[in-house]
This record gives sequence, structure tokens and C-alpha cells, in this order.
Amino acid sequence: MSSTVKQAVSELSLPVPWGEIRGKIWGPDHGRPVLCLHGWADNCGTFNTLIPHLPKECRYVAVDLPGHGLSSHRPPRVFYSFSAYVADVRRVVNGLQWTKFSIIGHSMGESHTSALHPDMLEAIVLLDAFRFLPINPTEISKVLRQGMDEMLQFEKQTEDKRRVYTYEKAFERLLAANPILSEESVNILLERGLVQVERGFVFSRDLRVNFKNIERISLEQSLKMQSRTQASVLVILADEGFGKTFPESGQQKLTNTLLQGYRGRTHTVVTVPGDHHVHLNNPEVIAPFVSNFLQTKVLSQQLPA
Repeated sequence: MSSTVKQAVSELSLPVPWGEIRGKIWGPDHGRPVLCLHGWADNCGTFNTLIPHLPKECRYVAVDLPGHGLSSHRPPRVFYSFSAYVADVRRVVNGLQWTKFSIIGHSMGESHTSALHPDMLEAIVLLDAFRFLPINPTEISKVLRQGMDEMLQFEKQTEDKRRVYTYEKAFERLLAANPILSEESVNILLERGLVQVERGFVFSRDLRVNFKNIERISLEQSLKMQSRTQASVLVILADEGFGKTFPESGQQKLTNTLLQGYRGRTHTVVTVPGDHHVHLNNPEVIAPFVSNFLQTKVLSQQLPA
């Protein structure tokens, strides 16, 4: 574990039109840029245990995506969607004045950034993620209707619906919702996942992130976006992870097709023992793969002009 990386942690705050995007920074000022993007309902603390195992020559910036952690919630009547997160990534990258960077994304974390801006990416690491997760076209209208209904119902509420917890009760709730997390991992996520109020703590994330994501794409669109990826991709799947939650029928076939697209190109797909949060619970399991990939695909390459 690199003590240099551990000591170089600082807090990030970047202004956006509705508030700020917060995050954490590890590594030297002029290190090769790596943007770390957490999964749904998590926060940038999800990388706390992994980054100290990775090459200290990189500059790791892990952000709380809007509506998560300590970042501002989106304005009223605004949906949380994949394309909105891509715009957020651009805001962060512009604020950091990066022209080339790599991404480490967990779960939903990478979204569609590499397809929409393929020229900006040096390398992509997907932690138990498929990126362009497709949906059966027959389900799209149903998902769209559900997401809109949830938003409209939410807008009718006039009082703050966030429950107040003691720290112990908040800990129990997060662990109950994510029983695969270790106790240490729960405490790490709660560092940015709770806000202290007069009578205790409330969860910091926007309740709207729980609504159905209304922005979905078909398998054909997913494969097209996948084909636009120019950077090398390392896919690390957990054998008891995200893919295990899909039924064997429709969704499993869609994700298998996506994985085949990675295996058929210059990308790398590996499977490790563990669950969806293996990168946080047991970072030493995946760190050698990520470190070797960054060393080979980023650090050994000439700096972009």
C-alpha cells in the first residue's frame, strides 16, 4: 500500500449552475488523470480502500455524482439520467482542465462517457459493470411511464420526507439494504452518505435517485455505442456480483452479448471471487489487475501532446 497516495488526499469542490460537485483527490498534481465514478446510491468513498493500492504516479479524482454524497442535488423537476451524468463528467473534466483522462467506474459509474467523447479517454476500468446496459424495447414505455409517475407523485409532496436516524439506525439501514458490505465499508460510505441535523442524521442522497431511470437504450444502440469506444477497456466482474442478479432469460442474454463485444476486441474481461462491492470490501483482490492495466495502457504510454 502506497503511503504517498494515502497522504495526498484532499477535498474537491467544483461549482455547477445549481450548486457544487464534491469529491476527493489522491496523488500528485501532475499525475496521469484518472476519474473515479461510483455506482448508484453510493458516493466517492467507495474508492477509499482501492486507490491506496494503485500506482502512485496517477492523479485520482473521485467525485460524488449530483444527488449523491456531499454534492448538490439537481434542481426541482429534473430527472437523474445517464446523459445528465455524462454532462456532469464534462463539467468536472472542464473544471479540472483535463483534455485526456482515464476512468474507473463502478456499476453505473462509467455511463456513456466514452461513447459520447471517445477521443478524451485513455483507458477504462469497469468494476462489476456493463456500461451500456440495454433493455428489451418492449419494456421502454413501461419504464418511462413509471419514472415519470414517480417524479410527478414526488412533486405533490410539500414536506421533507427524509427520515431522521441515529447513527446506529442509519448504519443498520444501509447494511440491511446492502448486506454484502462489510461493517468497515458501511462506515466508509456513511462518511459522505449522512448529514447531521438537529435530531440526528439524514441520508445525504436525493430521494429522486431512487426513481426509475427513464433513459434506456436497446441492445442495438448499446452495441453501436460500445463500438465507438477507442480506449482499451478492462472489465472486472465479480462471480457473485451484478450479473448474478439478472434472470437467466432476457436480461442475461443482453449482457452476455455485450460481454462478447468486449472479448471480441482488444479489451480484457476477467472474473474475480467476490460480490458487487469487492473493490471496497476486498480491494486487494482486484488491485493487481487495475494496477497492471494502468501501468500498461496509461503510464507506459507517451503523454498526449
